[in-house]
Amino acid sequence: MKAVREKNVKLLPVDSEHSAIFQCLQGNEAQKINRLILTASGGPFRGYSLAQLEHVTSEQALKHPNWNMGSKITIDSATMMNKGLEMIEAAWLFDMSMDQIEVAVHPQSIIHSMVEFKDHSIIAQLGLPDMRIPISYALHYPQRLENDYDMLNFFKEAKNLTFEEADFETFKCIKLAREAFQKGGSYPVVLNGANEVLVQLFLEKKIKFTDIQNNIQEILEKHDPEWDLDLGNILEIDQETRIRVLEMIKKRAFEF
Repeated sequence: MKAVREKNVKLLPVDSEHSAIFQCLQGNEAQKINRLILTASGGPFRGYSLAQLEHVTSEQALKHPNWNMGSKITIDSATMMNKGLEMIEAAWLFDMSMDQIEVAVHPQSIIHSMVEFKDHSIIAQLGLPDMRIPISYALHYPQRLENDYDMLNFFKEAKNLTFEEADFETFKCIKLAREAFQKGGSYPVVLNGANEVLVQLFLEKKIKFTDIQNNIQEILEKHDPEWDLDLGNILEIDQETRIRVLEMIKKRAFEF
């Protein structure tokens, strides 16, 4: 973001939630923002208890109800780590504090995110869950490319739009991501590196679904933070984190 300011250019977001916020801000850049509201589908395990999450399989986790994505981000959606990472991204992209960013579980995935301004007016970006739209918008900005994609039917897909509070206690990854950002320094590096390794181990059926968030929490609690990082430090901490996570899992498997 420092480079963006120095070069006086725009950084165009592609992820659907950040693209939605960016689109809502067009023509409103000078307005004071009260909060950003990131929507989340809730993934395949929306409404599950911690006890239920203990027994879910990778096959179940890979069946996202709305989006067709790669395996890693699909698991992130199931753990809701994707929303934690998106909160961090939104804070940097739009220069917001974490207290100004909220998550609303929206199972239909029609509203992709919202911006509330100082007068409490809220602008939302809507559409069918299709990643081609935000990708196209970024590639052709500020123009919108005409296409033949399916159109949103307000009397079908958008007939009943619902919202729920995110469960930060059952899906701990959102809370862990928020805390990592607030602590700053190397904490977000460790969060991300540990998550990537643990997701892969879950896909390989070497750990349980709940082991992802539990091990991230443990490794963050044990982390000795570093500050004033450059790219070299970040890459080094990332690599050290990945090795540490693998060693921790291997040790537990051996003990078991």
